[in-house]
Amino acid sequence: MHSRKEYLQVLREKYIKAKSKKEKSQILDEYCGNTGQVRKYVIRRIQARVNLNTCKKKRAVLYDGEVTAALVKIWSIFDYPCGQRLKPILTEELDRLIQFGEIVISEEVFLKLKVISSATIDRKLRHQREVLRLLQTKTGQSPTYILKPKIAIRLTTWDTSIVGYNEMDLVAHGGSSAFGDFVNTLSNTEIYSGWWEGEALMGKSQEYTFMQSRMYAKDHRTFGKV
Repeated sequence: MHSRKEYLQVLREKYIKAKSKKEKSQILDEYCGNTGQVRKYVIRRIQARVNLNTCKKKRAVLYDGEVTAALVKIWSIFDYPCGQRLKPILTEELDRLIQFGEIVISEEVFLKLKVISSATIDRKLRHQREVLRLLQTKTGQSPTYILKPKIAIRLTTWDTSIVGYNEMDLVAHGGSSAFGDFVNTLSNTEIYSGWWEGEALMGKSQEYTFMQSRMYAKDHRTFGKV
């Protein structure tokens, strides 16, 4: 096949430069006789290659950079949903976002965001998703499948059939970057009832976290272990 393509490339130049129909017919006879390919198939291949050089009219861009920028802003506000989830959000919440000053857009961009489809949303946000995924792999905590073998699991001897035993954990709210100090939620769950309460902490200081944990246990008179 590679040799046939090279051979066709040579004959194509002769075919295009041929001035008479008889001369073009002789070129086709030569190629078909040497390769065994059908004459009409060869003609289609030659003409298809010639048509590739013709100028095609480009489709006008409906959703320009202003629409994409506003879309990325709204996407980040609602915690990076997919296109199918973001579409109804645009329909219902876009007016409120403008009313409360979360975004500032023109009337033209507003109308385009109202009618944009979920598939187009995914296409416009494809690059931003790749950037976000890259940032998440370079920063933040390691994936679960890496952490699990490194964390020693201690089975509890607590009597969780009664109220009073709590588990606590820190939930980071640093977004796509773990650089610097940011708010963490000290999440406390009472095991038996499932009752949950959270306390905002700045940073992840061990001393401050322990202090907040003891204050919680004292305020709620927890008699189990924390």
